[in-house]
Amino acid sequence: MRVVILARVSTDKQLYERQVVELTDHCSKMGYDVAKIFANRVSGTKKNEERPEIMEMLQYIEQNNIDKVCVLEISRLGRNTLEALKVIELLNERKVCLYIKNYNLETLDSEGNVNPITSLICTILLEIGAMERNTIKERMASGRDQYIAKCRKEGIKMGRPATYRKSDDAMKEEYRKEISLLKQGLSLRQINGLTGTSIMTIRKLYKFAQ
Repeated sequence: MRVVILARVSTDKQLYERQVVELTDHCSKMGYDVAKIFANRVSGTKKNEERPEIMEMLQYIEQNNIDKVCVLEISRLGRNTLEALKVIELLNERKVCLYIKNYNLETLDSEGNVNPITSLICTILLEIGAMERNTIKERMASGRDQYIAKCRKEGIKMGRPATYRKSDDAMKEEYRKEISLLKQGLSLRQINGLTGTSIMTIRKLYKFAQ
């Protein structure tokens, strides 16, 4: 049986090597032929079209005789429920089984037919993951709001000190593009539209464009 491995992490600070090692060991024990490994650091909430490892994997499957895609957990396929289900549907159409190791689930049976129970479980797992992420975001937002309210009540000023001022060298380094556009004679509003830098900040850069 020819298989591919799919691994993903969300940030540069995370490592996907553990996923690859664990899945490779499993495939070796099962006697699978690992044809290719697809791994990337990208947010699982992005659309499939914005995830190169997904698009490359689907293209590879089209061009090669692949029987199964192995992932460590359903969230590695994607955190966006709709996008993840799209990938599963595309695999089903090609008679390629998705194997989810941490739950020992396979989307197709031995005859290549869709397993309806697995499909239901995948949808539930993806939705539970989405609910957990939303709950975490709400808690973080609530905690931040409570902290800001507490600081205001106690008279604690937020943000940088009023006396904070960047050095000229720091300004030149950070706003090189804006200074270059000023030297080219573009207006404040034009530079604001191109860079998103506030007009007030751009005004402060005039002295560097002389």
